[in-house]
Amino acid sequence: MSGEETEPPRRSYSLAQATTDLAIYRRLKRLAMFGTLLTVTVVGLLAVRWLTIPALAVWTGGCCGVANALLTMWSGERLVERRSVGTFVLSSLLRIALFGIVPVAFAAVGPWWSMAWYFAGFFLPLGIFAYAARRAFAAK
Repeated sequence: MSGEETEPPRRSYSLAQATTDLAIYRRLKRLAMFGTLLTVTVVGLLAVRWLTIPALAVWTGGCCGVANALLTMWSGERLVERRSVGTFVLSSLLRIALFGIVPVAFAAVGPWWSMAWYFAGFFLPLGIFAYAARRAFAAK
């Protein structure tokens, strides 16, 4: 081979495919958010009698996780449209600061392990979305 690198052939991506993928993305986003809220509500209600602070932590973590996921997705969509990296980074730092303080409050008020309940709820939308996306796009 000569010193030149050959580029792999470009894959064409039609507007119809993009529209279909965007519809799948939006459906998965709704599924992850509503699934999270339903799950943390049920878990919180089942645990509230015996584990009040951890039950509140999982519910709060789920709500914060949904808010964080929606804000992250919205910021990512704006990044693609406007290519403003500075705004994306600033919003990420603000989200980390805001949602990072909450579990510490639960650890300070209740048992220290209630922080784990918060994180379970917080990362649930990400887990649901990742699992559903893997299944939805694996068939393609």
